[in-house]
Amino acid sequence: MARPDFWDHAERAQTTIAALKSARALVEPWDAAAREVEEARILHDLATQEEDAQTLAEAEAEARRLAHEIELLERKSLLSGTEDHLGAILAVNAGAGGTESQDWAAMLVRMYTRWIERQGFNLQVLDLNEGEEAGIKNATLEVTGEFVFGYLKGESGVHRLVRISPFDASHRRHTSFASVFVSPRVDDTIQIEIKESDLRIDTYRSSGAGGQHVNKTSSAVRITHLPTGIVAACQNERSQHRNRDKAFEILRSRLYLLALDEERKRQQAIEATKMEIAFGSQIRSYVFQPYTLVKDHRTDAETPDVNAVLDGEIDRFVDAYLRRKMN
Repeated sequence: MARPDFWDHAERAQTTIAALKSARALVEPWDAAAREVEEARILHDLATQEEDAQTLAEAEAEARRLAHEIELLERKSLLSGTEDHLGAILAVNAGAGGTESQDWAAMLVRMYTRWIERQGFNLQVLDLNEGEEAGIKNATLEVTGEFVFGYLKGESGVHRLVRISPFDASHRRHTSFASVFVSPRVDDTIQIEIKESDLRIDTYRSSGAGGQHVNKTSSAVRITHLPTGIVAACQNERSQHRNRDKAFEILRSRLYLLALDEERKRQQAIEATKMEIAFGSQIRSYVFQPYTLVKDHRTDAETPDVNAVLDGEIDRFVDAYLRRKMN
């Protein structure tokens, strides 16, 4: 960067700056943590020597805080994919089974919403189609923040729920399925060529909340990419123009993920995300009956606290997936 001709090639210069910024974002927090650990160690040693109970308690509390911070830094160090730093488009679709699966899909949306809130990420519901009796048929969420896609990419797949159905008068045990698909949120710096002739654009009336305005205008937009069959929809915004822009953003993200898979010759990976939403294809099971257990079938990570997981505590599964991919 100190070279006099550095800015002669603006695009290359921006790439270099972006790479430097990314490297600093990884290194500087570790340097800061190392300094804080050393300070905490010195404080702990002094408090021990002087038998200062109050200061010793403060040092131990600081040590616990630093341990948590280092744990987060270790997780971030596992995110080495070229698209891991991006935001994400997260889609949830109910499987076969009507109300049971639609209720399960809504539970998954709540689980991810709670996790997103705890991480401090930003969430926008782009599209949501409610079920006839309860739950949802499908939903599309836009999540923005640092390394969102890296954290959530392992959630793609079929999720299975086993419980005593609240919709069954005989209180029988039911198994429900829903699928999750996560794609990177493509920003303006990534160019994806989309031909207008390859698109079918439909408008329709929004089905979600929004009052009289939503019901009276055909502001919702659905875009179908004909060569791939990929469909992107948005009905959250008040105007058709803004819904169209958001739908294009979703489409670009999904086409980008498809392009990455093709480039890396991993077509089987993306095909796996289109598995039948049914028994035998699940990546994770959430069991309430006859015992309580959440188990990821890829990593064997598990916990008996199903309610905590459904309240957004999915970090153990996120970490296990990232560590498995590194091995």
